[in-house]
Formats: sequence, C-alpha cells, structure tokens
Amino acid sequence: MVRRSLRGALATQALARASAVDVIAVGKAAAEMLDAFRSERPGLARRSVGIVPYGGRPPEPGLEWHVGRHPVPDDGSEAAGTAALRVAEAAGEDDLVILLLSGGASSLMALPANGISSGDKRASLDRLLGAGTDIESLNSVRKHISRLKGGRLAAACLGRFLTLAVSDVVGDDLSVIGSGPGVGDPSTFHEAAEVLSRHGGLHSYPRAVVDHVMRGVAGGVAESPKPGDPRLGRAVAAVIGSRADAVAAAKRAATALGYVVYVLEEPVIGEARVAAKQYADRVARLVGHDPAPLCVLSAGETTVRVVGDGRGGRNQEFALALARTIGAVDRPTALVSVGTDGVDGPTDAAGGYVDTTTWSRARNQGLGDPERFLADNNSYEFFLRLGDLVKTGPTATNVGDVQILLTARKS
Repeated sequence: MVRRSLRGALATQALARASAVDVIAVGKAAAEMLDAFRSERPGLARRSVGIVPYGGRPPEPGLEWHVGRHPVPDDGSEAAGTAALRVAEAAGEDDLVILLLSGGASSLMALPANGISSGDKRASLDRLLGAGTDIESLNSVRKHISRLKGGRLAAACLGRFLTLAVSDVVGDDLSVIGSGPGVGDPSTFHEAAEVLSRHGGLHSYPRAVVDHVMRGVAGGVAESPKPGDPRLGRAVAAVIGSRADAVAAAKRAATALGYVVYVLEEPVIGEARVAAKQYADRVARLVGHDPAPLCVLSAGETTVRVVGDGRGGRNQEFALALARTIGAVDRPTALVSVGTDGVDGPTDAAGGYVDTTTWSRARNQGLGDPERFLADNNSYEFFLRLGDLVKTGPTATNVGDVQILLTARKS
C-alpha cells in the first residue's frame, strides 16, 4: 500500500524544479516510504534521512538513519530530531525538503523546546499516556513543548516544504499526524495548559514543562505557527494513505471468501473497554438476523486508562472486553483487533483474538473470571495463556487499528 500510494503522489509533483531535494522519512513506515521514494526517483535526493522505531527495518544501506523509541521519546529520538532540523535549516530558497511522514513520528523525532530537558518531556508524556489521553489532547501538549512539532519544522525551512503522510489518526488531520511538523497548528498554549490541568493537575508535571506552557499562555513564548502563517507559505501537505485503504483491502478479501461484508463507518474511538460495549451494540443493530456468513469491518484508535499493574495494549483490552458478549452469540463468531503497525502498546503483540469459546476456555484452563484480567489492565497475560495473542512483528506501515469480526452461517 505504501509504495503504491507514494508512487501516485510523486507523479503529481514537479520535483525537478528544485535546485536540490532533501528527504526526511520518519515514522513506522519510514523505511518503506524512503525505499519507495528512491525507487521512484533514483538519484534525485541530495540528502536522505530515515528515522525508524527500534525493531523496525532500517532504510537501505548508505543513508543516514536514526532509531527512536515509541510511544515515549528517548535520546535516539532527540538525535533524530536534531538531524531533521539540520536538514530543514540548511535548505536554500530554491531547494525542496520532502517529509515522508507516518504514525509514530511524534515520538521517534523529538526535540524539546528550549529550557525543557528530555527527561522532563518523557515524564510528562508518560503521565498523559497512562491517563488515557486522546491523541488530539496529547498532541496539543507535544506541539507546545517542542522545537519541531506544530509546523515548526516547516517554518525553519527557507525553501519549499512538502509533507506526504500515511495517516494513523481518525479523520486524517494533518495537524495531528506526527504532531504536524509540516503544517499549521490550530491548538494553543491555553489548550495545552487545560490538558495538563485535566489529567492530574499542573502540580503533577515537571516544573520546567509547566513553566514553559504557562509562559506561553501569558504571551512570553511564541505560539506555534498557525494555519495561514507566512512562514508556512511555501509548505504543502497531503495524506496519501489511511485506515480507509486498510478497510477497503479487507473488504475485498472478505468478499472474495464469500462473506457478506458490513463496514462500520463510524470510527472505533474512546477508552477501549467502553468502546467495546458501544461496538457490540452497533454490530448487533447492523447485522440483525442476517443468516449469511458475515464479516464486520471497522477501524479507529482507542485509548487505555491504566488503573492496574498488568500489561497489554488498546487492541488486546478491546478484544478482552468483548469476550463475554461474543461467547453468548448463537453461532460460531470470532473477532480480532490489531494495530496495523504490528505493535499494540508496550507489548510484542499486534492485538488479541476472541471467539465464542474464549470465555469457557479461560475458565477450563483455570484462569478464573476474565474480567479480573481486564480490571488489572492485564490483557496480554490473559491472551498469552490462551495462545490468542496476534503477533505479526513490525509491518512497516501504520494506519491505526482494525477490527474484523467473522460469523459462520446461522443454522
């Protein structure tokens, strides 16, 4: 998907008009995107920088590449951010910088604002993630404690700046994908302060982070570039791939296998276990008493509010929250919820699998009530002991999460 999408996007760009072209590829699909670019436009780039997650495949040899941590940045992420900023700042007025952007970029390419240490930034993000903060709120903070995000990377470039993005966010908002380093930022310091207040209170965050945000609220720190900012007058951005592409591919495959396919157009979002209940209601209303073998497809991205001591990810928690409901269905039914990047939270699994036997198998194997695993945020252990973790390894792309529910023909 990445290669095909990028090929189509590049076909519409007059790249040869630039005196020189530099390429920055960052995110979980960075290696695939950078390799595709070099294949489509061999020898065009003066300089290419690839920024990938640990465990991901690096770009082809002979390029500058960096490895960063996800979902919270590390020293490698900061080195990557420094390299990206160096490329943007070195571009002349007749040059073009291309940013190949994909999911995970917010963490993989990170450079804290002046006066904020990497440790302070990590501590703040750790707390926000543990509180189940939604991506828009999380990014409003990220963009206001960063030297790159919220359009700042593009603003540092004197030449043209082109962002081509594979979207991992619901709605495909370019200001949210990777925290929008190449586009104007509609969020404000006021919103960032409100997010910190709402998720634990200002006193819960490092002093340097709070001081920086509150100085911004008072006008003592320049706001991020907004849509229409003259500094972004030569910046252009486009989404070239999204969750809709993944769902469309799954629909084609399911139809070819003989399933009657339903697609839930409304995205699956919110806290995972709450979203699971809403999902079950929507599926029940949608399929009704259709006796045919069914495939129900949906996509989105949930969050997890950490209240226990266990381990898991949003897809595993979503699936586990549906175990009892699916166990009560009157025909064989199975559901899988996976991250299209192959990584679900801080685990080595892409997601989890449940079917009409999950609840009974758990009890027969002495696991007791599956609800206790959910209460402890310990979905990984539950699925590990049942052998129902979905492990794909890194997939070199990321368009959010996908849920696939299959039923047998109703007798």
